[in-house]
Amino acid sequence: MNTFYYADLAEELRDSIRKHEAPLLDLCRYIWANPELGLKEVRACEAQTRFLREAGFQVTTPFAGQDTAYCACRGTGEVTFAFVAEYDALPEIGHACGHNLICTAAIAAGIAAAELLEKKGLPGRVLVMGTPGEESYGGKVRMLEKDCLKGVDATMMVHPSFRSTPDTGCTAIRRYDITFHGKSAHAATAPELGVNALDAVMLLFQGVNAWRQQLPEDARVHGVVTHGGVVPNVIPDRASARFFLRSIHDEVLEEMNERFLHIVKGAALMTGTTEEVCNFNLPYRARRPNEVLNNIYIAAMNASGNPIVIPERGGRGSSDYGNFSKVRPGVHPYFGISPVKIPGHSVAFREAAGTPYAEKSMLDAACAMAQAGFLFLTDPEVRAAVLEDAK
Repeated sequence: MNTFYYADLAEELRDSIRKHEAPLLDLCRYIWANPELGLKEVRACEAQTRFLREAGFQVTTPFAGQDTAYCACRGTGEVTFAFVAEYDALPEIGHACGHNLICTAAIAAGIAAAELLEKKGLPGRVLVMGTPGEESYGGKVRMLEKDCLKGVDATMMVHPSFRSTPDTGCTAIRRYDITFHGKSAHAATAPELGVNALDAVMLLFQGVNAWRQQLPEDARVHGVVTHGGVVPNVIPDRASARFFLRSIHDEVLEEMNERFLHIVKGAALMTGTTEEVCNFNLPYRARRPNEVLNNIYIAAMNASGNPIVIPERGGRGSSDYGNFSKVRPGVHPYFGISPVKIPGHSVAFREAAGTPYAEKSMLDAACAMAQAGFLFLTDPEVRAAVLEDAK
């Protein structure tokens, strides 16, 4: 399949990014050094929107019902491509998912694509869309409820990892808080008067563990006990757990969801307790990678000296970009920020996200993303192929 890679185009876009490299890296380092939790990214949003205004973008913030979301637009025309930014951090360990790199890459790509369109006198609307609260808060899900992608034809974002890979998808996720209510009693003198809520939690885990044997390899269920009682000599009248359910297929997750709720009900029936089921944050859908945009990214990264590794299996994490990919064609590939394997959401990953190694890789990924966006906006063959793959 045609990868739609053109060396001359890559060099022109890279020249634009080089011109802005110093302030881009200052922005990246500022956000890394000032981590903010999801939906509270006030300084990160202000820094990015100020940067984009100075770069000639028309900025709207707040946007799509979110105080720390933004939409920055430059250019005119009937076709619109959005580079997606994330910038929230994790509790206690800061930018251990490298979102400082994600938003900087999106801004770099947006500026490079917009500048080259204007240089060549070509139509096309370039958006940089700031999406807060990816880490469990579902910022993109919330924004879609406000029709944030209206008028957008395709989207793209890049994400740091320990290696550079194409987008191999991600899991849909449902998250639940489960609470069982029983009746307290003295565990030694009058246990017959009690109804043990902790027994229900333990049976819930046993039921889930028995269920795992029938789950497909690409499905995941994992939980923790969040409350199990106070002291051993008092039968717990309340006990609770938090569970995540994941699958790379939305329809499989629906089946898993039904089975899980049956297990919850069964645990309550077996113990004489009552169950309380609450959704913990918003559900995310499985990601649908666009093959054409993936191929452009692969070719561009290989050509820039960032060899792409093809994973043996699809991704098992979850992201609210999955919801974006089900509404518009899109892709969410990865770039390596460490010469050795490191886990995401770790102190090691946070430290790597602030290194020159990561910054160079991020700028290469931004250039690759700019190529994908520019070609979508200007080449009817590319655009047709992207849209055809999304059918």
